[in-house]
Amino acid sequence: MQIRRVEVEGPDRRYALSYADWGGPGAARTVICVHGLTRNARDFDHLATVLAQDMRVICPDVIGRGLSDRLQDPAHYALPTYVAHMLQLIRELELETVDWIGTSMGGLIGMGVAATEGSPIRRLVLNDVGPFLPKAALESINGYVGRDPRFADLAELEAYLRRIHAGFGPLTDAQWRHMATHSAREHPDGGLGLSYDQRLATAMREGPIHDIDLWPVWDAIRCPVLVIRGANSDLLLPETAREMTERGPRAKLVELPGIGHAPALMADDQIALVRDWLAS
Repeated sequence: MQIRRVEVEGPDRRYALSYADWGGPGAARTVICVHGLTRNARDFDHLATVLAQDMRVICPDVIGRGLSDRLQDPAHYALPTYVAHMLQLIRELELETVDWIGTSMGGLIGMGVAATEGSPIRRLVLNDVGPFLPKAALESINGYVGRDPRFADLAELEAYLRRIHAGFGPLTDAQWRHMATHSAREHPDGGLGLSYDQRLATAMREGPIHDIDLWPVWDAIRCPVLVIRGANSDLLLPETAREMTERGPRAKLVELPGIGHAPALMADDQIALVRDWLAS
């Protein structure tokens, strides 16, 4: 695996977008894995290690997260910006077709790319997200995004992630430590913070939060779709997931018991589920 960077056009200037590149440009197929709202590319290390045996795996840090640049104006942290950047990344890497795995926000970005004219997405995996986002779940997310917590050490940061992301499901101590290590950003005073722009929440806090309805985007998608839902998820409601199997691309739905928002895709059975569906 190598960490690479490309420049993408922003609303005011060009920005550096970082991505983890597993495999090489000679692979017959490429899959792009995109993380959730406050996460980063390294969440997919376990999945990428397996998928890279058969294909090239590209895991970007969405702008404002991980090793990617921060936007000058936080008002542009929004889905249209992310979709535009991912389309630019695909063009920069000269990829004609890709598979896409998106967790939460990464799935919304994937939906946006898949709904574009002449979309490059061959197969789409949506991890615990859909075209309807309920207000209650968005309010819960808004409760921790942008709070800029500080931690005395990595163990304290890991404990925070275990609490905030308990919905990810049962992870090993090593997996939680991996997430903590790649979620940490050192401040000048030696303390630790989180490796995303705390201004991500600016737009969310400008007014009241409402349900988000993206069904027209869903109905424009033409590629095969696999929807993975944590059975305890409050973001992808069961009725939304069922409707996703009945309209638009008529997705295949798999529910994972005992997991909320969102399955970490680190467990062997979850990795096998994704790998086998992409190969089918």
